[in-house]
Amino acid sequence: MPLDFSDPAGGDTLGDGTTESLLEHPMPIDGQSLHGRFLVLDGPDGCGKSTQLARLADWLGSIGADPITVREPGGTAIGERIREVLLDPACSEMDLRCEMLLYMASRAQLCRERIRPALAVGRTVIADRFVSSTLAYQGTAGGLSPEAIAAVGRVATEDLEPDLTVVLDVDETVAASRLSPVLDRIEQRGIEFHRRVRAGFLEQARRWPDRHEVVDTSPPPEIVFRAIESAIERHAAHWTAPATIASERG
Repeated sequence: MPLDFSDPAGGDTLGDGTTESLLEHPMPIDGQSLHGRFLVLDGPDGCGKSTQLARLADWLGSIGADPITVREPGGTAIGERIREVLLDPACSEMDLRCEMLLYMASRAQLCRERIRPALAVGRTVIADRFVSSTLAYQGTAGGLSPEAIAAVGRVATEDLEPDLTVVLDVDETVAASRLSPVLDRIEQRGIEFHRRVRAGFLEQARRWPDRHEVVDTSPPPEIVFRAIESAIERHAAHWTAPATIASERG
């Protein structure tokens, strides 16, 4: 379903992007309910995605799912070449539209080569970033039109959308303190840029609460993961059947 950038009509939402209907205590789930599902962990640089991605894959495997993890940009031989260009500080003259299109090119290859084939055989795909990142970084923070980004995204992904995007939220000052001293081209953009990135992720969760959850990453990692687990359990309770055929997803 194409992204709609108008405010959603009806349904009360909370400030953290959670709908009232999803606030009931989550019930434990088994891996069967996650077969063929597409999950995304996203958020600002320094939010702790790598740590939580590994925990999530382990947990999904323990409950009987068949998880596969992918990262953006990259995840394929072609995508990793694109990643090198995108993150290289030597490419400082790169135009923002070029940047956005390169992210989408990597994403197109990843969807066709790895994500859709995995979903088609019932695996649970966990992606480290997806279109939500482009909307936040090149859209809200960079200034490109979200409608234009969404239109290119529909071409790149062939209308594939995640079942759930978990936004790992972190204050930009805290995030900066967590980064490696050797910053890539995107990380070098400064505190104000990353403040806008954070705002972009939170705005997406507000607009589309039915497929986003915001998790505060300030507590210890094990508490953060429990919040991620609970978020997935809440949303999975509203999924009617395993999504085992990728072609049915758009």
